[in-house]
Amino acid sequence: MTHALDPRSPLSEEFLSAVGETLSGFLDAQAPLLETIGVLPMLDVAREATDGGKRLRPAYCYWSYVAAAGIPDDDAALLAVSSSLDLLHVSALVHDDLIDDADTRRGLPAAHKRFEELHARRGGRGSAPDFGTSTAILLGDLLLMWSIELADGSGAARLDRARPLLSAMRAEVTAGQFLDVSAQYGVTGARDAADELDVALRVLEYKSASYSVRRPALIGAALGGAGDRLNETLGEFGSVIGRAFQLRDDVLGVYGDPAVTGKPYGGDIHEGKRTVLVLAALAAGGPPATELSELLGAPGLTDGDVRRAADLIEASGALGDVEARIAASMTRAVDLLTATEMTEEGRVALTELAERSVRRAR
Repeated sequence: MTHALDPRSPLSEEFLSAVGETLSGFLDAQAPLLETIGVLPMLDVAREATDGGKRLRPAYCYWSYVAAAGIPDDDAALLAVSSSLDLLHVSALVHDDLIDDADTRRGLPAAHKRFEELHARRGGRGSAPDFGTSTAILLGDLLLMWSIELADGSGAARLDRARPLLSAMRAEVTAGQFLDVSAQYGVTGARDAADELDVALRVLEYKSASYSVRRPALIGAALGGAGDRLNETLGEFGSVIGRAFQLRDDVLGVYGDPAVTGKPYGGDIHEGKRTVLVLAALAAGGPPATELSELLGAPGLTDGDVRRAADLIEASGALGDVEARIAASMTRAVDLLTATEMTEEGRVALTELAERSVRRAR
């Protein structure tokens, strides 16, 4: 069957439901094995972790296919591959929350916290946090394997063309995350602020831009049989919008409203993340940069401290610079889509997706 999806609303309730139903059906099929082993709580937490979210990666995959081949007569296989990208994403989020010691995800307890609750309900032995950490690592691994299984079992006609891209996406996000962690701990070999910014830009590309937009778009294009010109355009489009997407995330990490983002206020300041936004402020130098550096990741930060850090970043000109980069990225993305031959449905959907990616509040 084909879902009646409107390219003018590429993240419509109908699209989100189609992805949700695909994931739910796949997870239902995993229940017998987990029940036999006696680990159904893993499935319960997996369902919670995959429920909701922006579904941007599936959307970029789906609508890039449409840009190449038009609306399919039966989109079940396309939805399976597209939805597999969300399983990969949730796998990364489960591990990311452990790395960041984050208690919540999308306003709800993170996976390791849900397993801590299970430990308490069942009167488990030993440390509940240790149990939560161990089981969340395993859940993240399982979600990664499931993402491969869902794509491989999709029956998509051109899956062999997409497989190298799927593999690259999985490797890039993991290596990009390693680089990000290395940067936070200062073990990248960076010698000065310029080197740190270079590392941050590589993190921007591989942990976010390629993973969030570029690879999903190219995977969809491969499934749709795109030619060289369209592949080239979608590759550049994906990098441009993917970088802008992460820059918007960096802004929200300092200035975002927790009621909207579902994340703690000023989370990046509390965690001491040296994002492109923060590094640009530090590069301005002088006493304000020194004060900001002392605030980043300091224990016991108050909301007032976070507001002070945000004010220092804005006063340095870094916020304005990042907003200008985001705006320029959007202009370039529209130019790329306008200048390249593709289906009108795909062009409309990808333009709207780009707008949603860079002008979001969460």
